[in-house]
Amino acid sequence: MFLTGTVRGGVVALCVVLLAVSVSGCAAHREKVAKKATPESLYKKAHHDLETYNFNAAIKGYEALTARFPFTDEARQARLDIIYAYYRAGEGESATDAAETFIRENPSHPRVDYAWYLKGLVEFEHQPNAIERLFRADMSKRPPSNARKSFAAFKTVVEQYPKSDYAHDSLQRMVYLRNRLAGYEVHVARYYFKRGAYVAAAQRAKGAIEQYDGAPAVREALGILIECYDRMKLPELAAQSRQVYAANYGGDTRTSQADSRRHWWLLW
Repeated sequence: MFLTGTVRGGVVALCVVLLAVSVSGCAAHREKVAKKATPESLYKKAHHDLETYNFNAAIKGYEALTARFPFTDEARQARLDIIYAYYRAGEGESATDAAETFIRENPSHPRVDYAWYLKGLVEFEHQPNAIERLFRADMSKRPPSNARKSFAAFKTVVEQYPKSDYAHDSLQRMVYLRNRLAGYEVHVARYYFKRGAYVAAAQRAKGAIEQYDGAPAVREALGILIECYDRMKLPELAAQSRQVYAANYGGDTRTSQADSRRHWWLLW
């Protein structure tokens, strides 16, 4: 059976009208449902998405909640939860911004320690990848981007919230970062020393000793400092540094540096 052009046009027009009515009905239904949504229901849905690892959906839910009901308890909790959601979704900058905003606006919140911990975690540099482990890459030669920010955030957790559930892990990460930063300072000092820039080398070595006491790299930093003082004809400073070295490590500064260059990053 064939339809005339007029009939076909009428059918098409009818289909278009029905489709428009259907879409309009769906939109109206969604709008009606949205209007009935409460802070509790929005938070429950977003939190469920977070717990089931649907981080992008959780982010949208938390953002909708804070936009529609900004002054509710659920919105305040959402501003904390969304930090973790951003972090797990790989949105580091958004996570950092959210953490800093929460800390600034809620300095006395009972879980502000969690915001500080997440801020440190976002900036934290993880262990070397599989290829770096395979070829035994020296991580001390990699510039410690964001490591200082991470260290400062974890330090805040440890010092201001010592009873926090996150204090122990923060301290462990601080040790890792301390060693990371010290190793890089010694790497730079070694670079200057090999090129005859003894003043610059001594400054970097001394900085590593003063800032990162206890790090494995400090032993090598003392050795570099002594050598720099010898090359610069500063016998008194060299003698003082040798006394410090002997008191802490014993033996000769020419002892193998294997211990001071051990793979401290294997903690992670």
